[in-house]
Amino acid sequence: MKNTIRTFVVLAAAGALAIALPKVAGAVTDEEFNMLKDVVIKQGQRIDQLEKTHEQDQKIIDQNQRLHEQDRQQIQTLQKQVGETQQIATNAQQKAEEVAQIQQARPLPGEGNATHNFTMVGDAEIQFGKVDGQHSGFLLADFAPIFLFRARDNVLFEAGFDVTLQNGSAALANTNQPSHDSGSTTAVDLSFAQLDYLLNDYVTFVGGYMLLPLGTYTERGAGWINKIPDDPLPRSLLPSNGAGIQLRGSVPVGQAGQSIAYSAFCVNGPSSVDGTGNPTTTLADGTVVPNLDLGGNVGIKSDGSTGNLHGAPSGGGRIGYFIPWKAHYDLELGISGQAGPWDDSGKRLWSAVVFDGALHISPYVEVKGEYIHSWVQTDMDGTFHPRGWWIQAAYKLAGLNLELPYVSNLELVGRYDRANDGLGTSTDRYTVGYVYYLSNTLLFQGDYEFISSNDPAQNHNQLMFQVAYGF
Repeated sequence: MKNTIRTFVVLAAAGALAIALPKVAGAVTDEEFNMLKDVVIKQGQRIDQLEKTHEQDQKIIDQNQRLHEQDRQQIQTLQKQVGETQQIATNAQQKAEEVAQIQQARPLPGEGNATHNFTMVGDAEIQFGKVDGQHSGFLLADFAPIFLFRARDNVLFEAGFDVTLQNGSAALANTNQPSHDSGSTTAVDLSFAQLDYLLNDYVTFVGGYMLLPLGTYTERGAGWINKIPDDPLPRSLLPSNGAGIQLRGSVPVGQAGQSIAYSAFCVNGPSSVDGTGNPTTTLADGTVVPNLDLGGNVGIKSDGSTGNLHGAPSGGGRIGYFIPWKAHYDLELGISGQAGPWDDSGKRLWSAVVFDGALHISPYVEVKGEYIHSWVQTDMDGTFHPRGWWIQAAYKLAGLNLELPYVSNLELVGRYDRANDGLGTSTDRYTVGYVYYLSNTLLFQGDYEFISSNDPAQNHNQLMFQVAYGF
């Protein structure tokens, strides 16, 4: 390439010289020759510069071609790897589906995805109380362990107990004197013992001795979770538990977090103290008590035989609507009820309906309550109506944002409850109190209760302090 260019330059110079010769009759002077020489030298330099530039351009082109080839090879390698990964994922998914189909089609008894997990939770409380007209004292109020056992991912078992202490009794030699407290006895009550089988995301089967979803208090407010040491008065008008089966679950509504909770149960139902449908009965010591027994009829009779005390079970359920509109702001409304025979002959019906509601406004304000109305058919006095209602409000002082020691750990609580047994006794109670949070699960509670009743045995104000621990 260089020789060709140089030859072209020489020829061009010679041509220029030939053109110049006719103009001059004589020989070329030294000055003219040197000028032509300079022209040839400068053009040669320009040609060298062009050749260098051409060589650099060629190197850049060659380098780009090599990089392009490397990129092409890397792209081909990545495409091959992606294809292999997709094939592996497809094979894994197919194998997982095959295994799931095999497990679903042929479940092996006693096997499951979860290991056997056992946990004990619960709560314990100790109280100090003073009732008008009585001595003050410390009370070992309650120790309530709950045992949770997980057999499989969808098979759970739970059981709860209430363990309490009370004074024993001693029969005195002088028959004119009543028996006197002596020693102590321990009472162990089974609150619930139930099997939970999760059929799917929306339905759970429950069987055993279970807490009944009449309102929400029994399932969500008992023990250390309750912000007042004792239960609302109208809760005594309802059974807390029963032996039977239940279907329950929750169904989402829309995309805003709203949901409908439901439950439907069938249990033995309440019974009668003396077996009749009379409104009251008389105990051996002459005490007259209501004949309706809400906590009996568990399937095993006092003589050891088994069976329902009356011919037909009771049925009931609850439906609730939960409406959240942002974090810590929500409203829940529910209606529940139960109905069934209660006397041994199965001719008299007991039924109840409960309206419940709970409102949260910010993390600091809570308002909740229930209205309870029941119907008791009797042999002699027709139908009477035990009924009542309660409302409770709480405010955490942390919402005030005060820079004061201990204030943010304090919550103020107030409650009004009223109960009428339908047989002539009515009681109103006003409660004011507080909860001091030593931790999230260790609480120091106190309240004063103003009680007004036409029953002299209940018409006594009382002061109560409680230390409660949930574990």
